[in-house]
Amino acid sequence: MDSLTQIVLGAAVGEAVLGKKVGNKAMLYGAIAGTIPDLDVLANYVTDTVTAIEWHRGFTHSIFFSIIFAPIFGWLIFKLERRGPATWKEWSLLMFWGLFTHPILDAFTTWGTQLFWPFDLRVAFQNIFVIDPLYTLPFLIFLILAMRQKRNIDLRWRYNMWGLTISSLYLGLSLVLKGVAYKKITNSLDTQGISYLEIDTRPSPFNTVLWSANVDTGDAYLIGNYSFFDNKPVQFSRYPKNHELLGGLAQSDKIQRLKKITEGWYTINEVNGQLFFNDLRFGLMSLDPNEQQFAFNYKLVPMDGELLVEESPKLKRDAKKLLLALWARMWGN
Repeated sequence: MDSLTQIVLGAAVGEAVLGKKVGNKAMLYGAIAGTIPDLDVLANYVTDTVTAIEWHRGFTHSIFFSIIFAPIFGWLIFKLERRGPATWKEWSLLMFWGLFTHPILDAFTTWGTQLFWPFDLRVAFQNIFVIDPLYTLPFLIFLILAMRQKRNIDLRWRYNMWGLTISSLYLGLSLVLKGVAYKKITNSLDTQGISYLEIDTRPSPFNTVLWSANVDTGDAYLIGNYSFFDNKPVQFSRYPKNHELLGGLAQSDKIQRLKKITEGWYTINEVNGQLFFNDLRFGLMSLDPNEQQFAFNYKLVPMDGELLVEESPKLKRDAKKLLLALWARMWGN
């Protein structure tokens, strides 16, 4: 999830663990704990693109990391707060839950997380977008209300619990909505006589009303959108896999790693003699049926016997255009 959401979650968890004893400091250190796992983005500055993608939501988002580093961070806080009423064990418990709930929440997103690192298993339920105001804003409001109360007042605890409960219920509801969307999309495929090997569904940005589907038909992928306000069958656009365009590059180490990262959901296209590797998991840059640009695509540049992989930049104007199109599409076809 986005940084603000993880800060809010970490602060609420910190309050639940130690708020009655240390007041707002529990929220402060919980928010810090909720931020720490995302420091893996610093890998972008010290390594290549493919390695940085592999590291993202890896070690720092694992149960192992939470268990090992919680007592270390807890000890540091205990030394910093020498006159405080909380013990090293209590600070360590706060840090554990702050660190641990971060990857748990990320597991519900499209990217997922390597929760069981070092085992090679990425958990991704794909039922909530990385930024969802309906999850974050009520949570944030209740956290602010709790923060304004004295630490020994029951209302403070209730506000915090309401925030945690409502956000958790919404997360559960999004799983139900995913199931309904999946059923509607597969019904459309069956009605249109489209046979397929596999289907992958996910919410569109900022909401759980409009859902997208990638459909594997063998030699191509179909991509369609379904809104709960739709009254017409889902329409699908076809995107050839074009995996053969990779030629000899298909066996290169970086291509094999990219295939693994995308779990096979990728296409290759060629523009002016330049090859691009497209990650289908995060959708297209617009809702135009003729759109060819994906949100995450990588330029493949052979250089001196090595393969250079460069992520294509995203422009703000394209993002704005997409959001306006998503808003209009969300209200039905």
